[in-house]
Amino acid sequence: MSHDWILPVKLHELGRGTLHIQLDPDASARLKIAKELGLVSLPALSATLILKSWMDGVEITGRFDAVVEQICAVSLDRFEQSLSGEIEVRAVPAGSPQAPEPNGGEVDYDPMAPDPPDVLEDETIDLAGYVIEHLALEIDPFARKPGVEFEYAPPEGPDSPFAILKTFKAGEA
Repeated sequence: MSHDWILPVKLHELGRGTLHIQLDPDASARLKIAKELGLVSLPALSATLILKSWMDGVEITGRFDAVVEQICAVSLDRFEQSLSGEIEVRAVPAGSPQAPEPNGGEVDYDPMAPDPPDVLEDETIDLAGYVIEHLALEIDPFARKPGVEFEYAPPEGPDSPFAILKTFKAGEA
């Protein structure tokens, strides 16, 4: 996912110890993120991240809090909704022994196991990218404004195009 709001951290900076980072994009960055995610607006977004060395890479943990403005899939009204989520990601440099096999080997899927680490293209970790990715996963693509119910009433009339044939047969008897 490419985006305009970028907060790069170099992998070698983690040698100094654990990093605590607070992310609070300004209004201009939130506007661009909202557009990228298909939102009406993004009135608030903040994230608190902790970066620690992990193997030859990094472990990123933390959480984000956001307020998103969407359009209700039922009433088409605009509405705001609070979202929050946990962030837990591991990333390693390319060529790391911990990196997953590139498009080749068989993969055993264990839903209870942690996700495999991301492979970084270079020594740069884009923290903003991880926050946007986790926010995107929390957004309901068919959001419903609180209190709005979808009520379906089947159309009155024949159930199928062949229902009219029943009346012809009934008339002949």
